[in-house]
Amino acid sequence: MIQEEVSKAPVNNLNHNPSYNDDLWEAGNEQSQEWKSKSIGKLATSLAKAQAELKGAEKASDNKFFNSKYADLHKVIESSLPSLTKYGLSVVQGNRYCTLTNGFYVTTMLLHESGQWIKSEIRMSTNPGKQSPNHAIGTAVTYGRRYGLSAICGIAQFDYDGNDNKPLT
Repeated sequence: MIQEEVSKAPVNNLNHNPSYNDDLWEAGNEQSQEWKSKSIGKLATSLAKAQAELKGAEKASDNKFFNSKYADLHKVIESSLPSLTKYGLSVVQGNRYCTLTNGFYVTTMLLHESGQWIKSEIRMSTNPGKQSPNHAIGTAVTYGRRYGLSAICGIAQFDYDGNDNKPLT
């Protein structure tokens, strides 16, 4: 019994490098580990109808670092919400910070008007590099929201010029 209690004790953040095992520890000790409501049949039916109408998110923003284009958060929202809302679906996104792992997470929930829901969460890097810490968090939130919304709705990015598979130069 004592061994179990020790192994579940929080890790001192001052002298600890976060690891995958810390995320597992955290996951096992959260109050709710649910990623979906008890039933998701109505949500799944509505999502299938919405996905049949989704056209993807246009790569309209420039990534100067990689000399490429990408679909920004606005394009992903613009390409998803009309079809989602048409079938009684909505999206809620939020963030949380884990003091145990120093992990920053963006959570995406897809909700149905019946009360059914599914949830996804992604851990984002907040290494500021040359940015201020606040700017790094803002960047992580934007990336996480774009990735989370794209994933939970099944949205792909596309471009009109057919250069999706060109090698980076």
